[in-house]
Amino acid sequence: MSRLTLFLVALLGLLVGGTGVLLLRPAPAALDEVQVRAIFGEMLATEKAVDEPAQQSVAVLDPATLNPMIEDFLMGDPAILDRMSAKLSDARLVAKRAAQREIIEANHVAIFNDPADVVIGNPQGDVTLVEMFDYNCGYCRSSLPDIATLLAEDPNLRVILKEFPILSEGSIEAARVAVLVNGDKSVNYWDFHQQLFSTRGQVTGDTALDVAEQMGMSRARLMIDMTGKGPGEALNKVYSLAQALDVSGTPTFIIGDELIPGAVGIEKLRDRIANMRACGSTVCPAATAG
Repeated sequence: MSRLTLFLVALLGLLVGGTGVLLLRPAPAALDEVQVRAIFGEMLATEKAVDEPAQQSVAVLDPATLNPMIEDFLMGDPAILDRMSAKLSDARLVAKRAAQREIIEANHVAIFNDPADVVIGNPQGDVTLVEMFDYNCGYCRSSLPDIATLLAEDPNLRVILKEFPILSEGSIEAARVAVLVNGDKSVNYWDFHQQLFSTRGQVTGDTALDVAEQMGMSRARLMIDMTGKGPGEALNKVYSLAQALDVSGTPTFIIGDELIPGAVGIEKLRDRIANMRACGSTVCPAATAG
């Protein structure tokens, strides 16, 4: 058997096994016959280039011979393309999670231990759930009952709420008021937070001032302070963090080593919290295997 034939057999074996040679190539999620042929042709050309300096005699396998072989192989097991696509998808997910872990670790203090953070639940809790939100985000509003339920049922849960107003000028003004509410320890921020999300219509600075005033804060004082340096710096820190994490939407949750975009529902949040306690990651090996 010639060296080229051995090489082709090895390639077919790798294709069947779905190993990493093909998966490392930047390819679409689904591989078709044309792409597979291109991969074979490229690898055969590389082999020829390596052998030419040594002036070894290599038999050339032209398309008229190669294409029917590939076609017969794929027709014999057409599901291989699905398996290859699934393998590629899994590899990309692993790479994405690894990148997330790195970026979360690099910004760990800003995410989990900023002194200006709103912390509710158990300050010494063994698992921390972070939410970046906007008061005019409908999905954030729909996630509020999930957060409330998790806090009620889990005495060891620590929740951090980060003002991330991106949807309107009214969102920014409301967030400025919220920063001041958080700074007043005589006022319960969580109550303010729930009431503001419970108001009807667009949330604005006036909406936030109304709720804060109902809770006993001075409206006049808030109107002066909300345009000051403190609230602006607090929001800018969250904007900088969002840029570092490549976060552009709300809600975005962060648990342990994972960024979770969108309102994913209470069950998924519960599962990730449970996994953090079980294995220190939102995805445990046993859960992956299942």
